[in-house]
Amino acid sequence: MRSLLIALLLAPLAATGAGGDQKLDRANIDTRDAISIQRGAQVFVNYCLNCHSAEYMRYNRLTELGLTEQQIKDNLMFMSDKVGDTMQVAMRADDTKQWFGVAPPDLSVIARSRGADWLYTYMRTFYRDDSTTTGWNNLAFPNAAMPHVLWELQGIQRLEKKVEERAGHEIETSKLVPDKPGTMTTAEYDRLVRDLVNYLVYMGEPAAAKRVQTGIAVLFALSILLVLTWLLKREYWRDVH
Repeated sequence: MRSLLIALLLAPLAATGAGGDQKLDRANIDTRDAISIQRGAQVFVNYCLNCHSAEYMRYNRLTELGLTEQQIKDNLMFMSDKVGDTMQVAMRADDTKQWFGVAPPDLSVIARSRGADWLYTYMRTFYRDDSTTTGWNNLAFPNAAMPHVLWELQGIQRLEKKVEERAGHEIETSKLVPDKPGTMTTAEYDRLVRDLVNYLVYMGEPAAAKRVQTGIAVLFALSILLVLTWLLKREYWRDVH
């Protein structure tokens, strides 16, 4: 029983290690920032929704971020006519599997599966690699089937490797270096990716912020009841003691 308990406690660490040794950058997202999530939704429908669906997310849920249904139809709906529809793609899964070797996954809960920091690092660590089918590779997800769809914005990076001698041992180090600039500066691209990740986190659990607000209100009400209960108890037992 003790060995089983230890194995269960270490399982998450093993799963993290299996994903690679790339150090993850902090996304520092804010799911209360509705404007950031709106910008991220626009990035998603323009660049991600061409291949990746979000079958558990309906367009009209974006009204919770302050958008009107007309704004959603005018700026975010390219694959559907009904604001109550889910975010589907036009391409068939069989075609995408033939083109990329694997069907692009649905992204409805990808942030809950991978985590915000992993997604933020992944979208910023693509580099050119002529040995792959797509011509791209990724530090966070080596040999990823997905090409770098945002390369025109970020620019092209290349992987620079060198061997260093440390304490009598040869250690190979690698880093990404700019090879061709994009239309955005590094700071602008990082903000765009942060907005996209912010939207993916929101999409994975749209009601999370509302539940937090409800929880705070409930705790506040319970704290008031606690004080009233204590005052009632003191008044009831005053004559007894």
